[in-house]
Amino acid sequence: MSASVPGDYVIRSIRADEWPAVKELRLRALRDPLAHLAFLETYDDAVGRPDSYWQERTAKAAEGAVGAQQIVAEGPEGLWLGTLTVLVEEAGTTDWAGFPVERGQGHVVGVFVRREWRGSGLTKALFDAGLEWSWARGLERVRLIVHPDNGRAQAAYRKAGFAPSGRTVPLEGGEPGEVELEFAVER
Repeated sequence: MSASVPGDYVIRSIRADEWPAVKELRLRALRDPLAHLAFLETYDDAVGRPDSYWQERTAKAAEGAVGAQQIVAEGPEGLWLGTLTVLVEEAGTTDWAGFPVERGQGHVVGVFVRREWRGSGLTKALFDAGLEWSWARGLERVRLIVHPDNGRAQAAYRKAGFAPSGRTVPLEGGEPGEVELEFAVER
């Protein structure tokens, strides 16, 4: 069956014992030509991490976890086609950039879809599952941060229902004044 056939996959949460697949897909994502715009770590940093790191990372976002959820699209024969993770940001806390979190929200990170599945509707299906998980937890909005030069990602996020919020955040590791854009969707 063609890889571009919508529905030729299952969207689900990861399981804690699937850390080798989490590692493989993350390393693949970090080799994407736009990885330097999309992720806060490099392939060279990630490939050297011990198995214990991947086991802990997977367990924290696996099925049943409350603070985060990693969702995958699993294709024929178990191949992982894409993924995203939703982190819970509780009202009254401070986010990773030092800004106050005014209300419970999800923060989408680690979005990646294999090249041959881009444009198939799979990215939107992953986002739909992430939003469903977020709303079921009572979160009021879901956001993500995107580099202004990453037009491919911005287009995918818009198709999934996200829109620029007007808020910017400093680009981690960037020059002073460099910012990234917040996109969000309200419940």
